[in-house]
Amino acid sequence: MTIKPSDELTGFRVFRRGQQYMKTWQSDKRLAPVFPENRVVNTTRFGIHVMPPLAIFTLAWQVALGGPLMPAIATALFACSLPLQGLWWLGKRSATPLPPTLLQWFHEIRNKLATAGQAVAPFEKKPTYQSLAELLACAFRKLDNAFWDDL
Repeated sequence: MTIKPSDELTGFRVFRRGQQYMKTWQSDKRLAPVFPENRVVNTTRFGIHVMPPLAIFTLAWQVALGGPLMPAIATALFACSLPLQGLWWLGKRSATPLPPTLLQWFHEIRNKLATAGQAVAPFEKKPTYQSLAELLACAFRKLDNAFWDDL
């Protein structure tokens, strides 16, 4: 599912774009020094799995011990907000246009795919990080490791 960058980033659309970007992004060690997405995606996935049970445990612990409930509620809300912050950042990042240096690299990878005989989908006027993620996913599937060693 390709999301057009012309979509407004309001409300839950940002979270939806963040989820799509997280699914599309290639978590490869060779990309880690260049892009913070690897760390954000791994942290967000971890938070999605760990933070809701931690929030429930925090509330249950305070109720069982008879302690004050308001700090436990605040802690639980904070714990549940952490993965949402990651999805928000990923959603905003996916709609950000590529800077000139990455734009050049985007076109270089696109040309390599075209010369390798792969069909490359047309892109919008200003490629975004989502476009880059989709192109990288295609390149990881289609190009050999010699290309990636040159990075």
